[in-house]
Amino acid sequence: MTPLFPPRPLPLLPILGQPEGYPVARIFCVGRNYAAHAAEMGNEVDREAPFWFTKSPFGLIPSGAALPYPPGTRDLHHEVELVVALGEGGQPWGVACGLDMTRRDLQARAKEGRKPWDTSKDWEGSAVVGPLRPGAALGDAAIRLWVNGALRQDARLSDMVWDLSSLLRHLGGLYRLGPGDLLMTGTPAGVGAVEPGDRLRGEVDGLPPVELTIGPPD
Repeated sequence: MTPLFPPRPLPLLPILGQPEGYPVARIFCVGRNYAAHAAEMGNEVDREAPFWFTKSPFGLIPSGAALPYPPGTRDLHHEVELVVALGEGGQPWGVACGLDMTRRDLQARAKEGRKPWDTSKDWEGSAVVGPLRPGAALGDAAIRLWVNGALRQDARLSDMVWDLSSLLRHLGGLYRLGPGDLLMTGTPAGVGAVEPGDRLRGEVDGLPPVELTIGPPD
C-alpha cells in the first residue's frame, strides 16, 4: 500500500554538539506534579499515582519561535517544565527545558464539565522545547521562567511530587516506551497569562534556555 499523500515527517529536536536531530514521535505530560501549582489551580495532588495527558508531536515548535496567539482562547498560560527524551528500553537519553502552553479557559470549561483536556493542551505550538543535552543527570536543579524579564516561576526539581524514576516506572506500565518519546515532567507554581508581544524565557540549571515570543493571532 502507498500513502495517499506524503506523510508528515516527525519533528526533530536539536541536540547539543551533534549534527543529528532527535525525532519526536510521542509527547507524554504529567499533571499536578508540583504541589504548589496544584494548590494554585484549586486542586490536590493525587499521591497514589501520577496522571497523564498527551500532546501530538506535530504541536511541537522549537525554542526561539514566534507563536501566533492561538485561536479559541482568551487566556493563554505559560508552564515551564523539565523535558526528558527517552532512548532504548525507555531509559532517559537526554534532557531539555520546555514550555507547556495551555489554553486555560478551555481547560477550565473542560474540568467543569468533567470532559477531556485535549483542546486546551494539544494544538499547534502547545509544546516548545529547547535543545537536548545528552545524559540525564541534573541533581536538584532550579527551574524558572521569566516573562518580559520579570520572574514568574521559580522552584527546584526536588519539589516534584513524583521524581523521574517514579514517573518512568508508572508510565512504562502503561506504554512500551522507547526512542522518540518525550516526557514533560510538570510545572511549578506561578503560571499565568501571556499576551501578544510578550517574550518568555524558561531555564533549568545546566540546560540551554527555552525562549518564545507571543505574536498576534493569525
